[in-house]
Amino acid sequence: MSSSLLVNLATLSVQPTGLTTYSKNLFPYLRSLDPTLLVSSVFMESAAQVIDQQQCYQIPAEMTSDQGSKGHLKRLTWTQTQLPKIYQQLAANLLFSPVPEAPLAANCRHIVTVHDLIPLRFPQRFSPLTSYHRHYVPRVLNQAEHIICNSQATAEDISQFHQISASKITPIPLAYDANHFRFLNLPTQNYFLYLGRLDPYKNVQRLIAAFAVMPDRADYELWLVGPRDQRYVPTLEQQIQTLELTDRVKFLDYVGYDQLPTVINQAIALVFPSLWEGFGLPVLEAMACGTPVIASNLSSIPEVTGDAALLIDPTDVSAISQAMTTLARDAGACAELRRAGLVRATQFSWEYTGQATIDVLRNYL
Repeated sequence: MSSSLLVNLATLSVQPTGLTTYSKNLFPYLRSLDPTLLVSSVFMESAAQVIDQQQCYQIPAEMTSDQGSKGHLKRLTWTQTQLPKIYQQLAANLLFSPVPEAPLAANCRHIVTVHDLIPLRFPQRFSPLTSYHRHYVPRVLNQAEHIICNSQATAEDISQFHQISASKITPIPLAYDANHFRFLNLPTQNYFLYLGRLDPYKNVQRLIAAFAVMPDRADYELWLVGPRDQRYVPTLEQQIQTLELTDRVKFLDYVGYDQLPTVINQAIALVFPSLWEGFGLPVLEAMACGTPVIASNLSSIPEVTGDAALLIDPTDVSAISQAMTTLARDAGACAELRRAGLVRATQFSWEYTGQATIDVLRNYL
């Protein structure tokens, strides 16, 4: 087996993550480049469904977020010690990784994707992720032949934080599953929806505060859908209790992928006041469902929404609250945002993302 292009899929995880979604939707479009996919036994069968079995090279399993920090450490060690050997063995000319990881002390030409630099914008003192972005990622990016990212905002962050020329960076937007996230014409229920993690930069505390000062808050609920991270949940629960919102704010720890479109479709609006995003996939998925969107006017979000959302200053609690009140009371505003969101969402597709990625890779093969 030999291939000029290796695609490193060591980060594919069983638990659904944005990174796994990106990788799985991207690699079918790479078939025209005749790549070899580096994939664990867990995903060998699914990879072989979209690419010839002979083009799959088995690598160790248990090197992903499914195994927590242990998995990440195992993968980083494998990347530096074993991946260069595979690169030489397969007579490769280029390595593509959907994350900013590549061998450093080896002659492995590589192109990587950067999804965000949030750990540098919001550093945590003892976080391994912050150290990873401060010490490892810059070396990978400086040695890369080229860098792909998912928004102009992320491209600017790469240039700002790592002093890398814009000419070395190509922003390629993400996309969504149009067969899954779509308008279902279901009756709207009485809840606002937040979709995502609960990290402080996601700004959920201000969202709860904004909900608390809505004039008719007793008529509505706020549903928080995402992983129930115990680092942050107790603080939010205390806030909810203090504001006497215990019966109004609900944590939906996990909503299955099959149920998610229904939950999005029936919300009054998705409220997404994040302080920074590399892309903002929940915003795109909500627009594709015809659900009105209230979102931050910062970072990549305006690139995703265009004029198809109510954009607010995420640090202004009253602005968030006013936008929620407007959509709760004004059916006409909701209808207009629904129409605009559905139109806007059609501008994003995995086919475009895949073809644009192929164009970049082909230039370096």
